[in-house]
Amino acid sequence: MSWTQAELDALKRAYARGVTRVTYEGKTVEYASTDDLAKRIARIEREVSSSQGRARPRGAFAAFSRGNH
Repeated sequence: MSWTQAELDALKRAYARGVTRVTYEGKTVEYASTDDLAKRIARIEREVSSSQGRARPRGAFAAFSRGNH
C-alpha cells in the first residue's frame, strides 16, 4: 500500500496531542484508541523503511600473521 508523508505527519501530530481522529488530504479517520494509532504509525514507518532499502551490513574477515613465512 502506498502511504503519503502527509498521512504519516498527520498521524504523528494526532498521537502527540492524544487524539484519535485524524484528518489529512481531505480524509478523516478515527482510530479506536491511541494504541491503534501508534500501531498504524509503526506499520507505515516499517513499510517505508523496507521499501527504501536498508543499507546492507558490511562484513570483513580478520587476518593474522606470525610474521615468519
